[in-house]
Amino acid sequence: MPTARDSLLDAAFAALGNRPWTAVRMVEVAAAAGVSRQTLYNEFRSKDGLARALARREAEAYLAGVDRALELAGRDGGDPGECFAAAAGWTLRSARRSPLVRAGLTGPRAHRPPLPDLVGALHLRAVDALEAGFPQLGRDGIAWACEAAIRLTLSYVIAPAPSDEDACLRVAQLVRSLLERPEG
Repeated sequence: MPTARDSLLDAAFAALGNRPWTAVRMVEVAAAAGVSRQTLYNEFRSKDGLARALARREAEAYLAGVDRALELAGRDGGDPGECFAAAAGWTLRSARRSPLVRAGLTGPRAHRPPLPDLVGALHLRAVDALEAGFPQLGRDGIAWACEAAIRLTLSYVIAPAPSDEDACLRVAQLVRSLLERPEG
């Protein structure tokens, strides 16, 4: 059974899917969650407090998914391209599902919701995971490949590929080509 807080966050997220945040009314969020408006204000104090809590929840869920995707791909024996492609796939799905994640990844800095730096966090997590799994590649090369892969992934968030699978294949190919070591 969800708590009142969870129900309110779910209701606010649902309302945000239909209209801009400025058009979301607290009384509507409370009614959709099945609680009083006073309960909403007791929980979050203000509309801004609700926005911050919702943004934090979305950011935490997105970053936890990035961590899971990187871990699972590495555990399944994926190469660096497959590992980053798993994170790219999660990013594409998350940005499509959540307008907050999409805005946090692609919006102008001045208009982004109160989210942590999702692009920076994605970069750091990917670099750390790939360096742990493939230390022979070196952190500098991995960091460069991850930066380029993030830029490509975000381009697919903005202008989708025919399918997520196509986008992830391209991201994996990019990472592999940037981390390839010439023989000699």
